[in-house]
Amino acid sequence: MMKTELTRKLKIEYPILQAPMAGGPTTPDLVASVSNAGGLGSLGAGYLSPEQIRNAIREIKKRTDRPFAVNLFVPEQPSTPEDTIAEMNSYLNKHRLEIGIAPNTSIPKFAEWFEEQLQVVLEENITVFSFTFGIPSPGIIKSMKQKGILIAGTATTVDEAIALEAAGVDAVVAQGSEAGGHRGSFLTNSADTLIGTMALVPQIVDHVSVPVIASGGIMDGRGLVASLALGASAIQMGTAFLASIESGAHAVYKQRILSSNEDSTEVTKIYSGKAARGIFTGFMKDMRCYEGTIPDYPIQNALTRDIRQAASKVSNPEYMSLWAGQGLRLAQDHAAAEIVKQTVEQAYLLTKSMGNLGKRD
Repeated sequence: MMKTELTRKLKIEYPILQAPMAGGPTTPDLVASVSNAGGLGSLGAGYLSPEQIRNAIREIKKRTDRPFAVNLFVPEQPSTPEDTIAEMNSYLNKHRLEIGIAPNTSIPKFAEWFEEQLQVVLEENITVFSFTFGIPSPGIIKSMKQKGILIAGTATTVDEAIALEAAGVDAVVAQGSEAGGHRGSFLTNSADTLIGTMALVPQIVDHVSVPVIASGGIMDGRGLVASLALGASAIQMGTAFLASIESGAHAVYKQRILSSNEDSTEVTKIYSGKAARGIFTGFMKDMRCYEGTIPDYPIQNALTRDIRQAASKVSNPEYMSLWAGQGLRLAQDHAAAEIVKQTVEQAYLLTKSMGNLGKRD
């Protein structure tokens, strides 16, 4: 039951992928622990410098000799006018004062190192390269394939999945609206592509020939069995690992994960300029009153960075970006390997009991 096209391609034991959560949660310990437990760990490297990525990859390799993935953000060209950026920066100064940091009159650097990040991925001999927010150039995909690196891209619609397959990916992550963190939409407005996992996965499966990875609201063996029944070759779980022992998420972040409910999250653009699902905070509530235009990603992400970092230092969750999916009531603070084990055991028991459904008494 646990062997699929994707597990065979990746040479992993179970069709369980740990989501590449950028911003700190995916420590080398977490990535290696999931891989050592028979799944596929993933390093969320979108915000890391090239040197940080290299160091993290080497730390993971010290902890495991099994496959793991590295995930990057495909860069976009923001088109926000300077006066819109200045207006937002000025508005954010009241929040800087509330959190105890100085007003910011200059616009922080928001450029990313995508080309340099890619070079590290190519040099460090990894198994899987995954990406979100778009599709890399044909040259990049060709370079990865020449290195024997398996490529996975994120889709929130069938059309995006078709585009990814046409570009040459080896697998598609079908990201349902329940998923925590940033929406991977790139062909349409992400606010308009909130299609649930259960509806999205079988439709993508029917329209692409590459393996599909179900993502969004999947927290345990029940989600694994359901996803495989829908035609997926694997699942990707993020929120399920956020409160784990190896997770690098802040302590107050973990506490909010463990104490929140299925209706505690909301999709917002105010932290980064790109739609993302997270636990509702005071900052999100206040920014509902903002009448101006929110700058594009990654500009808004750079503008709010000092506020988020200051909030982290003083353990104030109301200004932190607490990305989480709608399954968060099922989250546990166990070791990552235990989460993988429980997921597999529950899935086995479920399939065994379901095998009796067709039998007559």
